[in-house]
Formats: sequence, structure tokens, C-alpha cells
Amino acid sequence: MYYIGEAFLKSLELIFTLDREVMAIAFLSLRVSGTATLLAAVVGIPAGFMLAVSRFRGQRTVETVLNTLMALPTVVVGLFLYALLSRRGLLGEVGLLFTPTAMIMGQFILATPIVTALTLSAFRTIDARARETALTLGAGPARAALAVMLEARYATMAAVIAGFGRVIAEVGCSLMVGGNIRWYTRSMTTAIALETGKGEFGLALAIGIILLSVALAANILLHTLQLEKV
Repeated sequence: MYYIGEAFLKSLELIFTLDREVMAIAFLSLRVSGTATLLAAVVGIPAGFMLAVSRFRGQRTVETVLNTLMALPTVVVGLFLYALLSRRGLLGEVGLLFTPTAMIMGQFILATPIVTALTLSAFRTIDARARETALTLGAGPARAALAVMLEARYATMAAVIAGFGRVIAEVGCSLMVGGNIRWYTRSMTTAIALETGKGEFGLALAIGIILLSVALAANILLHTLQLEKV
């Protein structure tokens, strides 16, 4: 058990000395997951609103599929994107495989159903009369939609944070389409898997501590927003 204590001390040294490789891995993860989450919010929030205020045939089926996609396995997304972006794939000529862009695409696919479904639930908790009142008072559809979004702002932000929490900790998709290339596509989760396999427990633990800190910060923010809503 001595090696655990030694690895822990090594991990603290790497963190407090701002080791170049550790910081590069952490910043890449935050950039990829942050970009994917932002794109998921741009798509998911309007989609959730439209589903909340619309009534159409097959809506229940759409919502069932959306809820199912919230638990979409990361390796399935990775397999789909790999087939799409590989040399023989439909987008093979673009050359996106094993790039940060491919990782963002995969995480966007994972985060969007979560943001959409949770946003949908958030908008449905708002009294329908809020939108109707805004329309009655002369507001256009866009202004009325904005009024509803402002009412559900805390729950909507919580949905975005939940989407970020989902993708920052995923490993399967990033490994398959990113390739875990040092200084280029190595994220926190893929680096932990690699360094543990190599026996570099100090580096793996340092990255794990940073990942846990990011997850903790996201959860604290989520909890704060839920309290604000109450």
C-alpha cells in the first residue's frame, strides 16, 4: 500500500507546481467539454422550449426517444462517429478523426439530449398562463418565449450544468474519435486510463483530483441554482 501514499504525494507535487502536461490535459478537457456543452445549449434550450409549448402527433414518442438518448452509451456514439469520420466514412475526406473537433462532436451528441430533456421539464413547470399573458399584453412570440425562459432560467442553467457533468467525465467516445494523442487530444479521462495502465499512478491521480474538483464545482453550482429556484 506504500505506493498509494507515494503516488498521492507525487500528484500533489504535479498539481501545485502546475506541471505543463497536467495543465495541458486539464485545459483541453475543459475546452472540449465547454464548447460541446455550449453548442448543446444553443440547440437544446430552444428545442426543449418548442417541445414544451407545442402539441403534435407523435410527441410522446419523440419525448420517449429523447429520454432514451439521455442514457446513450458513449462507446456507441464513438462507434458511430468513427464510422462517419474514418477514411472510408461519409466525412472521411474532411480529416476530422483524431482531432479535438471530433471529440467536441461526440460530446455534443451526448450532451444535447440531456439539455433538451431537462429544459423541456423545466419549461413545463412554468405556468402556461405566463406565456399566454405575455401574448395578450402584446408581446410577440419571441418576447413571450423569452418571458418563459426567464421564469425557468435557474432550471435551464441546471440542465446545461448537468450536460457538462455528463461529458466532462466520459471516456469512451473521446478515446475512440480523439485517439488519446499526447499534447493534442489527450483529455483527463483518457489520460487517467492510459497512465494507470502504464503504472504512472502519480500523474493519473493528479489528473483524477483535478477532474473530481471540476465535477465538485459543477455540482456545487447546480445545488446553488436549485436553492435559488426554491
